[in-house]
Amino acid sequence: MIRRLFIANRGEIALRVARTAQRLGMTAILGASQGDVASLPAMLADEVALVGPAPSAQSYLDVDAVIAAAIAARADAIHPGYGFLSENARFAKAAIDAGIIFVGPDISSLQAMGDKLMARAVGQAAGLPVVPGGEAATPEEALTRARETGFPVLLKAVAGGGGKGMKRVEREEDLIPMIAMAMAEAQASFGDPRVYVERFIASGRHVEVQVLGDGESAIHLGTRDCSIQRRFQKLVEEAPAPMLPDATRSGLERAAVALAKSLHYKGAGTVEFLVDAKTGDFYFLEMNARIQVEHPVTEAITGVDLVEQQLLVAGGARLSLDQDAIRPRGHAIEVRINAEDPEADFRPSPGTVTRAAWPAGPGIRVDSHIASGGMIPPYYDSLMGKLIVWGEDRPAAVTRLARALDTLSIEGVASTTPLHRRIAADPRFVAGGVDTRFLEGL
Repeated sequence: MIRRLFIANRGEIALRVARTAQRLGMTAILGASQGDVASLPAMLADEVALVGPAPSAQSYLDVDAVIAAAIAARADAIHPGYGFLSENARFAKAAIDAGIIFVGPDISSLQAMGDKLMARAVGQAAGLPVVPGGEAATPEEALTRARETGFPVLLKAVAGGGGKGMKRVEREEDLIPMIAMAMAEAQASFGDPRVYVERFIASGRHVEVQVLGDGESAIHLGTRDCSIQRRFQKLVEEAPAPMLPDATRSGLERAAVALAKSLHYKGAGTVEFLVDAKTGDFYFLEMNARIQVEHPVTEAITGVDLVEQQLLVAGGARLSLDQDAIRPRGHAIEVRINAEDPEADFRPSPGTVTRAAWPAGPGIRVDSHIASGGMIPPYYDSLMGKLIVWGEDRPAAVTRLARALDTLSIEGVASTTPLHRRIAADPRFVAGGVDTRFLEGL
């Protein structure tokens, strides 16, 4: 049983995890950098442990520093949140070696899914289709792969995520300089320069399936659509994925469960797919072996607290849910409110939030660590919060989203709120089923 939970993260996810831990009777210990010791999560946690200076490389990404802080805090378990060290197998092993429970999958699952080429191979072995492509160890090999798949192609970092190290290449003559850029970015972001090539599917939709497992059994909690992106980073997520043929939806769900079972997966995970909007064919992309930023939309339609399930399974419990118990109801949409200026190519906008007025009311949830007077440090991701709305059906959810955005006010820093208002009013979004090129026409 977990009694003292160390939260190795920051921002809204740290506060989210702390609230569930406290509800379950656990002591929530926030591992905070010097830049976050005065943050809202630090104020609301039961205890705060300093993990290092403000820069993430010296704090949230420092395995030894985080483990030392957790040991000093007498933690029973570590919840890594998302990002930072959440999918780092070395971090998980260090926690386990220190006698601390890692709230996440086994090391073998982290290793298999952390390497995108290995993940492709594991997915194929479990019967999942993958996008045509493969490893590109050298520029020459990349050119050969690209000629085999046909242009345009995507270059992706083998150890990547969050759009870093990912480049779209339209023409053969652009490939060599672009692959050099992708390798350099992959090395800088992940310490691993390897990239691979995939066919670019122009009419692709980014659809994912939430899974839960306890190492012996696994279930799914339905689909999410995350197709509205900029620079391959998600802006809007909704559940269930709209305008999907029944056969495609059930195929995605079966495939996700098959992969989870093949891994003997423990905890919460997300299996990501690319769906060809023209044909309905789908391809396995990767599995995120952690809680996702967009998990609240699944919680909204299923009533399942995914962080609670993570903590219970990590504490040794079997899944308390079976597939028949998952009965999604209604529709949910989440928008990410980032401290960025959409009119200036999404330039980050650190500083002091002089006013933060978040919407409230039936069917509205806000996950945020920012209040009036809060600071947006320049060291981290610019996410200030997530606005989640629920409705009896998708039209009701879209209407509620538009009204909630009208009452949302962030002052002192730029935010993506104006962009989300345009998205919510766009007829293509209102109709549903947009693909990943949506922002190009906005």
